[in-house]
Amino acid sequence: MSELNDLYQEIILDHNKNPRNWGKIDLPSNFAEGFNPLCGDKIELYVNYNGDKIQDIKFEGNGCAISKASASVMTTMVKGKTKDEITKIYNEFHQIITEGCNHDHYIDENLEVFCGVKEYPGRVKCAALAWHTLNDILKRIDNNG
Repeated sequence: MSELNDLYQEIILDHNKNPRNWGKIDLPSNFAEGFNPLCGDKIELYVNYNGDKIQDIKFEGNGCAISKASASVMTTMVKGKTKDEITKIYNEFHQIITEGCNHDHYIDENLEVFCGVKEYPGRVKCAALAWHTLNDILKRIDNNG
């Protein structure tokens, strides 16, 4: 189990140091900012939503390793997905960060890197910041069309 935790920690550190989908989209169809007042983590999320799928997604911001890694993993997972697919992924992500890893099969094994977050309740909001910010965008899309 220690080797697995070490691997997960390496993956989180890699996403923190080399975040995927980092940057801005020049003319995003949707934009949202997220802020965690408890620790100061901030995220700016840029999304191009075309038809019923996320065509492109990028982020910028300042935050702890968990916050940045979570945004990086999230952006890689949701690109090309529909709102319904994203909702399923988010529900599983939320279960993992609040309850830990309790079953053998996940929609996407990339979520498993967050299994240990539940052991650090102060980090749950850090891990969830990007996901909540994306949910804000998806709600706006629903309300506008």
